[in-house]
Amino acid sequence: MPYELIICEKPQAAKRIAEALADGKPIKESVKKVSYYKITHGKKDIVVGCAVGHLYGLGEKNKAGWTYPVFDIEWKPTSEISKSAKFSKPYLEMLKKLAKDANEFTVACDFDVEGEVIGWNVVRFVCKKKNANRMKFSTLTKDELIEAYEHKHKKLEWGQAYAGETRHMLDWFWGINMSRALTLAVQKVKGGFRLLSSGRVQGPALKLVVEKEKEIRVFKSEPYWQLQMFCRKGKSELEAYHEKGNFTKEKEALVIFNKIKNQNEATVKNLETKKYNHNPPVPFDLTTLQTESYRRLRISPKATLNLAQNLYTGGYISYPRTSSQKLPAKLGLKNILKKLGKQEAYTKLVEELLKKKNLKPNQGEKIDDAHPSIFPTGNIPKRLTADEAKLYDLIVKRFFSVFGDPAVRETMKVFFDVMNEIFIAEGKRTIEKNWHKFYAPYLKLKEVEFPALKKGQKIAVEEINKLNKETLPPKRYTESSIIKDMERANIGTKSTRAQIIDTLFMRGYVTGKQVTATKLGIKTIEVLDKYAPQIIDVQLTRHFEEEMEEIRQGKKESSEVVKEAQGILKIVLEKFKKHSKKIGENLGDAEAESYRIANTIGKCPNCKEGMLMIRKSRFGKFVGCTGYPDCKTTFSLPKTGLVRPVQQICTECSYPMVEVQPPRARKQIVCINPKCVTWTSEYKKQKFEEIEAEKLVKKEEKEKKKEKKAGKTKKATKTKKPARKTTKKKTSKKTKK
Repeated sequence: MPYELIICEKPQAAKRIAEALADGKPIKESVKKVSYYKITHGKKDIVVGCAVGHLYGLGEKNKAGWTYPVFDIEWKPTSEISKSAKFSKPYLEMLKKLAKDANEFTVACDFDVEGEVIGWNVVRFVCKKKNANRMKFSTLTKDELIEAYEHKHKKLEWGQAYAGETRHMLDWFWGINMSRALTLAVQKVKGGFRLLSSGRVQGPALKLVVEKEKEIRVFKSEPYWQLQMFCRKGKSELEAYHEKGNFTKEKEALVIFNKIKNQNEATVKNLETKKYNHNPPVPFDLTTLQTESYRRLRISPKATLNLAQNLYTGGYISYPRTSSQKLPAKLGLKNILKKLGKQEAYTKLVEELLKKKNLKPNQGEKIDDAHPSIFPTGNIPKRLTADEAKLYDLIVKRFFSVFGDPAVRETMKVFFDVMNEIFIAEGKRTIEKNWHKFYAPYLKLKEVEFPALKKGQKIAVEEINKLNKETLPPKRYTESSIIKDMERANIGTKSTRAQIIDTLFMRGYVTGKQVTATKLGIKTIEVLDKYAPQIIDVQLTRHFEEEMEEIRQGKKESSEVVKEAQGILKIVLEKFKKHSKKIGENLGDAEAESYRIANTIGKCPNCKEGMLMIRKSRFGKFVGCTGYPDCKTTFSLPKTGLVRPVQQICTECSYPMVEVQPPRARKQIVCINPKCVTWTSEYKKQKFEEIEAEKLVKKEEKEKKKEKKAGKTKKATKTKKPARKTTKKKTSKKTKK
């Protein structure tokens, strides 16, 4: 009997859609161990099947060897393009079988550019149809899925489909051609094979890091001086700085210092207080979620996206790949709060919010036509991992905080007179917490409160110091701050930026938590800047991003943009070929050094002379000694995920350690010695108990401090005048009262 086939993006989404639409309980069946669901909805029979991400990718039509330029491409099953995608083959076969007896087709993939391409490819290549129905939803909750099905569109979202296909084509043209050009240039000069890569977005992203690195390297520190004073009133100590701030001439600071260094008293010349509103934050879009998750939870942007995707498919949050900072009223915000209030951890916070007469969220300016900002659905989570639970709590607390009233804070300045030299102490405190309490513990504010002071009052001076300082270079990027700058420059998409940063690490172009460009990264940008500047041109990348947005809006034809991109690449690659030898010579040494650094783990514990390096064989990655064949020391490594050296030694067995990042999981630093005690369950249990005991001790200490503080007058804490970012060298000529 004919039925409607609903095509989902992933297995978990298929399960949730089947459960939401089924009149009874879905019937679960399978083809080659891949599950699908049979349901009845009203009088209609429906089968819900799924892809597993992209089942089709772009590949060369007629392979003519590893050469470039290549523009003759076609869509092929991903299982035929890459060995690592063989897992997708059973899903493709399952959908082919289900499509045979279907008489109606509905795409229920994620409603974005990538989801549209996934669905479109299944419709045209598997179902052999030119169009299909389209469901649009932002959460996998029952009510919204029923609404999306009942009001499904009668055709695909063609703007998204064409924009997505164009993006795939441009990324393929740039990535394949430039990677082959770079790799072959080095191979001709140095021999062997080391894959170098560049891409339409990867090149400009690397350029951002390299430019920052060069800025740091050419930076010259300049000395300056500050005059610092510590005063005391009772048990409260105040820190003040000379009103001039930074002295660029030491002699000027020294004259004032010598004049006042023996003074033991200061006069309160004036006091200034000012209250201001600290507005609540705006809802999370993907970039702000990634940056806040990194800042507060120390979870990388890529891991944050994976965790958020898990929470979405579990039905606990809305679609995470959004650039919106809006929460439309039609979402039923009050109802979501009531649902969240059923979770014990949030009950009191929700009760307080629901007392508000005007429950209106503070919203940002960014808009996404397809989805609202990220918000919790109200469904109670089950079986979350530790990191999923942390991220979920961050999202819920952010959601609460946007409904809060502005907090009231107060700034205070105290002007001290010491022999007609004015010193200023500054502090800030929160008077009314309001939204702050809804975002705890993720809001970190410095609270400085002064003791009661009056104009004309004398106060004891404990010490006056002349500080020698120097200006600091710009801060290096973190993975989070690069993504922010990429968004600002409009390169890449909200979904792909984290993966691009990860590729830069994999290729050895950047390294470290404070992201540093390697010699290879710097050389690659220098070479491309000289021989193919368009490849790393941020403006060109932004230009194509804007054109693809115009395709999505139906203002531009895909073929026009593809033709333009091919024309630019042909000119660039022609010039590249002419200078291939010089390029290879420039990159060869840097690549060899980068490869050595990126793969060296440490000294061999057996022969004590060779170095342990990460190597590859047809069986996968392993660690081997450079002293081979004299030293045959080897260690196995995980077959999947990334492995990086960390230059750390295991405290238990003294073997080197590595950083391992399994797919869809957080990074771990582990010992390479399989016989090490750190791998035993007893050791892991002991460490877990130690961590939990330490947490308990800290909690008890915190409670004792609160009890102690409650019985005393609030103490004033130190405050420091904001100055340029500096490195403090030495404190000279310190005089005590």
